[in-house]
Amino acid sequence: MLSIHRQCELFGISRAAYYYRPRGEDALNLELMRLIDEQYTRAPFYGVPRMTAWLRGRDYPVNSKRVRRLMRLMGLEAVYPKPWLSQPSKEHKKYPYLLAGLTIDRPDQVWATDLTYIRLEQGFIYLMAIMDWFSRYVISWEISTTMEKEFCLKALHQALEQGTPQIFNSDQGVQFTSMEFVGSLESAGIRVSMDGRGRVFDNIFVERLWRSVKYEEVFLHDYQTVQQARCGLATYFSFYNGERLHQALGYRTPQELYRPVGGGYKRSGGVPIVDPGETVAVI
Repeated sequence: MLSIHRQCELFGISRAAYYYRPRGEDALNLELMRLIDEQYTRAPFYGVPRMTAWLRGRDYPVNSKRVRRLMRLMGLEAVYPKPWLSQPSKEHKKYPYLLAGLTIDRPDQVWATDLTYIRLEQGFIYLMAIMDWFSRYVISWEISTTMEKEFCLKALHQALEQGTPQIFNSDQGVQFTSMEFVGSLESAGIRVSMDGRGRVFDNIFVERLWRSVKYEEVFLHDYQTVQQARCGLATYFSFYNGERLHQALGYRTPQELYRPVGGGYKRSGGVPIVDPGETVAVI
């Protein structure tokens, strides 16, 4: 029989994740959170009043106080259409947003990252991914039962083992503004770019990734455990990178653009160069 330590190694999770028990909410609150999760993904502009009215229209006797508490627990805020998981550090160095008006025409020119929550049968975990903006290729990802920065650092180090972007974009959350995270980027000669506070489209491609992950994987498979979530997400990201055709990419896969085999890219000094005319418009 394998030891718990060895089982955790094989699943790629920490021992803390192995012993994780879902957060305590009663059955009705968990049902409401699942409905809020799905409706918010469809309509991220729904705030507390609209979400309360929407739930009441489905015969759930909720008041705005309850909906507000659940949305805060889930990290949701209207208008700013993303999970409000990354809180700014008051002391961190301010970095400008470097992507406005930038023509992105090759892989490893810009990477971006973000966090979202992933529901379990009776709780939530957190997912962080790093994406190449040009190809939409998911370079690395990690999950955690807490919002501590360690799982973000692990995903970053895994990504940097595969390549080095010119620019790395994130929001201003404490995970991404920590000395360890920013220091790893700057020591690799990477320019740091950060979203403006409350700007909806600064990291739009990662936002679209989260919608795809939830609609095409999470909402179809009710994960019971952290291990099931990790296995399901691993399968999905393999499909997303290598098989899922993207209309915006000319019905090619992210892998075809990021790591083409005998394709139209040439490596020059370690930097992939795309054929002229293939660009990504920055919103």
